[in-house]
Amino acid sequence: MRRVGRRAAVLAAAAVLCLGAGAARGETVMLFAAASTAQAIEEVVATYQATHADRVKAVFAASSTLARQIAQGAPADIFLSASRDWMDYLEERGLIAADSRVHPLANRLVLIAPAASATVLPIDAETDFATLLGGGRLAMGDPGHVPAGIYAKAALERLGHWPRLAGRLAYTSDVRGALALVERGEAAAGIVYATDAAVSERVRVIGAFPAELTPPITYALALIGDDRGGAAERFYHFLLGPEARRLFLRHGFLVPDDP
Repeated sequence: MRRVGRRAAVLAAAAVLCLGAGAARGETVMLFAAASTAQAIEEVVATYQATHADRVKAVFAASSTLARQIAQGAPADIFLSASRDWMDYLEERGLIAADSRVHPLANRLVLIAPAASATVLPIDAETDFATLLGGGRLAMGDPGHVPAGIYAKAALERLGHWPRLAGRLAYTSDVRGALALVERGEAAAGIVYATDAAVSERVRVIGAFPAELTPPITYALALIGDDRGGAAERFYHFLLGPEARRLFLRHGFLVPDDP
């Protein structure tokens, strides 16, 4: 019995040493995040890693693309979606920790043009998109699945412009694609989030869409799966903390007091 007890004590001590070594090395967190959050998230991650042993690897794409990848088994630990609907998609499949779901960020839609443009347009039922576009196109996320495109279509439909813009639209696989088309001069104008316009010196905002034209543009955050208490949960709480909040505000996001 004495030998068994001594052996158990040795094994327990070894386990503690292993745990300590793991904590010192840190763990890797896989964050799947909407493309529109890229610059802000990169700064949040850098700030976190400066004081934590854990590493965070961020994957950016359209929320629809990321949600489908997670549903197909992609190794995500945290999902930050630009659309409540795509978080619903995962929740309905039992893939998120439902009690971790929060809505910590919001955004706004704006109309952009190349930086040299001197145009300023109020966005309403009288907006002259034909003159604005000339022979060019209006870039936007694909409204079939990209949240920014879905919001843009809803706004244009509410104003009665959607039928008149048929054949003048350039769809992209995420909102940053729409920004890039305008930056390169391949589209005369584009509809993106205010935070996307803020990261580029090659475009300027020429109009802002009134908030009442779209459903609330809010982002959803949740842990994937039920593995709690590790690196993923540590970073999740950091995303909701005061340092991350300050950085998101600096990048132009709206951050509610109670997500």
